Amino acid sequence: MSDSVLYQGLTLLGFLALGYLVLKHTFKLLKGFRVHILSQWWRKDLRKYGGWAVVTGATDGIGKSYAKELAKMGFNVVLISRTLEKLQKVAAEIEKESGRKAKIIQADFTGGAEIYPNIDEGLKDLDIGILVNNVGMAYKGSLEFISSDNKSKDITDMMNCNVMSMLHMTRILLPRMLERKKGLIINISSEAGTRPYPRINLYTATKVFVDFFSRSLNIDYQPKGVTVQCVMPLIVSTNMTQNVKKNLLVKTSDDFAREALNTAGLTSRTSGCLSHSIQSFLLDLFLTETVMSSTMMAWIAHHTLRIIMKIQKSD
Repeated sequence: MSDSVLYQGLTLLGFLALGYLVLKHTFKLLKGFRVHILSQWWRKDLRKYGGWAVVTGATDGIGKSYAKELAKMGFNVVLISRTLEKLQKVAAEIEKESGRKAKIIQADFTGGAEIYPNIDEGLKDLDIGILVNNVGMAYKGSLEFISSDNKSKDITDMMNCNVMSMLHMTRILLPRMLERKKGLIINISSEAGTRPYPRINLYTATKVFVDFFSRSLNIDYQPKGVTVQCVMPLIVSTNMTQNVKKNLLVKTSDDFAREALNTAGLTSRTSGCLSHSIQSFLLDLFLTETVMSSTMMAWIAHHTLRIIMKIQKSD
């Protein structure tokens, strides 16, 4: 009798566990359908946040594409980046293609706190509704943390560019958004921030920070009208990825920015597009902690990154 009761209890637990998994993945599928499929025709009207959008790292890649797409939506844009000539060129393109205003602010985000008073001054009196913290950098030389190429300045530059820029830009604009009780902050992280990857330790750590900071900030301020979204793309064809050719797994920056903006207001954490969301789901299934810490993964990472370094040197 006791064995029968135990068997029935275990069977019930099994059905409950199965039911939980079915419901969990069904909810994910339905949410994904709404976020990535229906949003192509039924997306949030982001213009309710304000008339201006600010984009950091706006002269190339994902940042430039975000700026162009936001201008198409009807926003005036503030472009903040390091190279004045590129800023002027992109601003002219946006104004010609969209008819919207494009204001430029020159700033090198590898700098410290001293660069932000000028940025703050340049953003005064603008009805800013959206901030896209996109600027970021990868390794310049060797991809190992301890190496002859990885100097103290390189470490400081990456921390300033990938982490401190987001904190300072948010510090500048979040209070203004809270005063108006509306705003959208989009922080660009990376799939690399979802788990520890060998050989790119510091880069992945900065992207983890972006993810966790965004999620906690959204909990604090979404009830007050300011949404914080973290976007975690996989491979997008940009200068940082050696402009790899577009395919089923790789998006152009324009396609990615358009699809990622469709998700704004619908989810606070996203891979940005359907293709990358599917890839991220599969990586979660197969790249377990055991796999990531295995000798085989270290060998694959080592040889893959050696190839990348050769490509970088040949360029």
